[in-house]
Amino acid sequence: MEFVRHILLVIHLLGFAALFGGLLVQIKAPDKVSNGLMRDGSGTAFLAGLLLVGVLEMGDAPVDHAKVGVKLVIGLVILGLVMSQLRKPKISDGLYWTIFGLTIVNVCVAVFWSSVHVAS
Repeated sequence: MEFVRHILLVIHLLGFAALFGGLLVQIKAPDKVSNGLMRDGSGTAFLAGLLLVGVLEMGDAPVDHAKVGVKLVIGLVILGLVMSQLRKPKISDGLYWTIFGLTIVNVCVAVFWSSVHVAS
């Protein structure tokens, strides 16, 4: 089961990388769009994250449901915003920076909100 967890974690991280890459490639472009990298990355990260939580629930380690809930909501908002803009010729700068910011916040939640406390 540990191997499956690691594979899902890699897929989850690759999804984030695609989403973030899709945002970064157009950071200086005057007209920003919801592109395929953003679509595929947000969908992959969201789905792999859900599967990862399922695998974690099957294990012995405790799962921080509050953290999972926050990441789920942020991921769902990102996915919804990206998907709702796919067929539009461009997205506003405000929406672009909102998606960018939510992506960064979601990573910060994953990294800094830790349920594991190591005694020193």
